[in-house]
Amino acid sequence: MAEDLRSELEEYLQGLNIQTTCVEHPPVFTVEEMMPHLQDVSGAVTKNLFLKDKKKKGLWLVSARHDRKVNLNDLAKKLGVGSGNLRFAEEAAMLEKLKVGQGCATALALLFDRDRSVRFVLDRDLVEGGHELVYFHPMTNAATVGLRPDDLLRFLKETGHEPVLESFE
Repeated sequence: MAEDLRSELEEYLQGLNIQTTCVEHPPVFTVEEMMPHLQDVSGAVTKNLFLKDKKKKGLWLVSARHDRKVNLNDLAKKLGVGSGNLRFAEEAAMLEKLKVGQGCATALALLFDRDRSVRFVLDRDLVEGGHELVYFHPMTNAATVGLRPDDLLRFLKETGHEPVLESFE
């Protein structure tokens, strides 16, 4: 399943003329496990959090630089959902909406959020920090792909996911 989704993603990116670079590696479930495989890449590696809003039941995907701290209470206040109201969403919701499971959350999975019900929060540094490439999983945690920040923004626009830009420390 992941391979089919990855192929569909790759075809979509090619259709947009988005060039990527790819690093294949063993499956990883944490940033700490992933980083040894990405020591030679130039650019910003991301971490991705799939969250839910406790009160309104809204779903959020957050992509931040891997070395940034994401304080859920602070983020909830910035997003206007109230402090303490953001929680990690269940894996079943991520599978349903983004077609990926634990360890595979990625902004690139927004391609499969057909009803655009997942709101997307993007670390401002990823698109304004002067990075040559930004890195995400391509529907599998056994690879990491890099794409230019401008291409990421174009991908998001094409999939109907206008990012909410936030700064993380």
